[in-house]
Amino acid sequence: MTINVKTKPAPLFLGAVLHSKIWGGDRLKDYGFDLPSDHTGEAWLISAHPHGLSTITNGRFKGATLAQLWQGNPELFGGHAADEAFPLLVKILDAKENLSIQVHPDDAYAQAHGEKYGKAESWYILSATPGAKIYYGHTAKSREELQAAVKSGQLETVLRTIPVKAGDFFYNPAGVLHALGSGIVALETQQSSDMTFRFYDFDRIDPTTHQKRQLQISDALAVTKVPHRDPHIVQATRQTAHGMVTTLVSAQYFTVEKLTVNGQLALNQPHHYMLQTVVDGHGELIVNGVHYAVQKGISYLLPNDVTSYRLAGMMTVIASYAK
Repeated sequence: MTINVKTKPAPLFLGAVLHSKIWGGDRLKDYGFDLPSDHTGEAWLISAHPHGLSTITNGRFKGATLAQLWQGNPELFGGHAADEAFPLLVKILDAKENLSIQVHPDDAYAQAHGEKYGKAESWYILSATPGAKIYYGHTAKSREELQAAVKSGQLETVLRTIPVKAGDFFYNPAGVLHALGSGIVALETQQSSDMTFRFYDFDRIDPTTHQKRQLQISDALAVTKVPHRDPHIVQATRQTAHGMVTTLVSAQYFTVEKLTVNGQLALNQPHHYMLQTVVDGHGELIVNGVHYAVQKGISYLLPNDVTSYRLAGMMTVIASYAK
């Protein structure tokens, strides 16, 4: 889709795509979504990936998918190469049960196996039940030790676990073994990839196939970093009279920020475009003098021509942009 009519700068609001998962629940209804089942695991909020295309819900592009705009109107994103895919994907995940113990590949491995991008990702923990934990990294000192633990059915003996609470943030580069544990709802910012290699799935039986879900152990072993090292991230906070901007991570493929609004926060967008999701509270997004009501669960994209904007109300927004 290409639309060349010149209009005033405006945000692009996006409709989410919901996916049922064996480990999902019903907590995504708290974010305003109509759930397809009581085991809905993922809301793909901002996505141009073919496995879940977000659709524009307002303005002159209403009804178009994000992928169509990326291809047909590259000026909205500051321009890009014709063969370049939209680089990011933002989700909310409801882990009623543990996700599979898994790992994601880097760009080179993903491209050799049919995916455009690898999958570096991050989690902002939205809520967590008492005692909730994530699986993050392992204690194996060599690939042989990790392989032996997998082959003997004792992978859990080398898994690291970390207790979590709402507001925690984790960066998961490609190659880091990980999984959300049960009782966690998280916002995930990631490269636009759907390539996951499973080590272990807790011996669950898929109710649709009546069999265990497929594992990809050889690929998982090939891409897992050994030994594990926690990534070094530097966080920074800028306080204003009516809010706070916290850089949660500035990594190779994306930057993630937390915008805490308490009144009215005036901001500039020095990037080609920015993705934002309201994760708590409600208020207004003000662009070019137009006030847009926003609330928990709403996602939008600020295109290239939106160079400044304001957020007003009492809310928390998770923002991201590609590097």
